[in-house]
Amino acid sequence: MKKQNYSYIGISFIVLLFGIYAIPKIVAHFKTANLHKFEKVPAFEFINQNGETITNKDYEGKVYVVEFFFATCPTICPLMNEQMVILQNEFMGNPNFGIASFSITPEIDTPAQLKEYAKKHGINHKNWHLLTGKPEDVVYDLSNEGFKLYAGKGEVSHGGFEHSGLFALVDKDGYIRSRYDEHGNPIMYYRALDEHNFGNQISELKEDIKLLLKE
Repeated sequence: MKKQNYSYIGISFIVLLFGIYAIPKIVAHFKTANLHKFEKVPAFEFINQNGETITNKDYEGKVYVVEFFFATCPTICPLMNEQMVILQNEFMGNPNFGIASFSITPEIDTPAQLKEYAKKHGINHKNWHLLTGKPEDVVYDLSNEGFKLYAGKGEVSHGGFEHSGLFALVDKDGYIRSRYDEHGNPIMYYRALDEHNFGNQISELKEDIKLLLKE
């Protein structure tokens, strides 16, 4: 009987030691989000809806979501920004969260017009900047080359311009991040819209923002 008791005590001690050893590893695992890291976003400088100069440095230390849009868009932009407002409200009051909405029609989207657009669409997070003030080619270069999010001329029915219905997620250090799909491949961007009945990925984006805020 005593031998069995000693064996039980010995096993319990081993389990306890394993637990103590494993705890730091578990804690360390949750310090870094399991999200793929892409290239760092390029430097940028624009004017926001309040007439303020905003650069990538204003987003340093913040987790933020990027989109390319235009205020007179008759198709997907209103739908995209409905989803973006959901994100805004989820993280309202959090100073470490932000949104960067780059206008692809800077000649039309003046700061005053973007301010009116913000008021109309319920955009009121202090770190949500609607950005304009640079030539069109600069914006296209930032979109297509910098963020790899398509933007360009389009059909009249689309307002004369085209852009993707995708959001990019950027971490506190300025790197584009994303989760992996079911095959282990990074998705890179998050669908803001229900494309071909695949659904949008706003719920997943919320979860990943929270992970990055903890890093």
